[in-house]
Amino acid sequence: MWFDPICPWAWLTSRWLLEVEKVRPIDIQFHVMSLSVLNDGRDLPESYRTMLDTAWAPVRICIAAEQAYGPQVLRDLYTALGTRIHPGKQERGPELYRAALAEAGLDPDLAEAGDSTEYDTALRASHDAGMKPVGLDVGTPVIHAPGPDSGDRIAFFGPVITPAPKGEAAGRLWDGVLLVAGTPGFYEIKRTREARPVFD
Repeated sequence: MWFDPICPWAWLTSRWLLEVEKVRPIDIQFHVMSLSVLNDGRDLPESYRTMLDTAWAPVRICIAAEQAYGPQVLRDLYTALGTRIHPGKQERGPELYRAALAEAGLDPDLAEAGDSTEYDTALRASHDAGMKPVGLDVGTPVIHAPGPDSGDRIAFFGPVITPAPKGEAAGRLWDGVLLVAGTPGFYEIKRTREARPVFD
């Protein structure tokens, strides 16, 4: 799964995937994408542009942690960041980042990466690895999963869900998503989103 820590919909999808892990034989691996990178150069409303300007720090910190410790740390770091940002509704900033890093057992000084462009090349590479197979007209979350034929992979945006299903309901949704996403020529199912994210 490719995530941007500030996206509430990616957060809900990630919590669903962790539920799926409990009831299906899958191993979720987390990777970083960036809404700031995705929307770079696009004509956007000023309020969204302002939000994206503050979205660089969390993804840079995730990439710095991945480079320092390996990709396996992203699961716990994303959980620590996302719990504070989404259900916790804490203000993003150095204090939040340092606390999340510490909770994940990582060096809190990695929070300084949030203000540095040092990791932007690696960030863009991670972003591109996630987005190119699915296309650039979607956002986060993006999932790469085994396709219906051995060795093939399918990539898709979503699912966008609220609240995150639990238990066997999570497993059934996974089964259905793989079924439609693995159908040749299938591209999209969508309906108007009428609910805000529900963090339970």
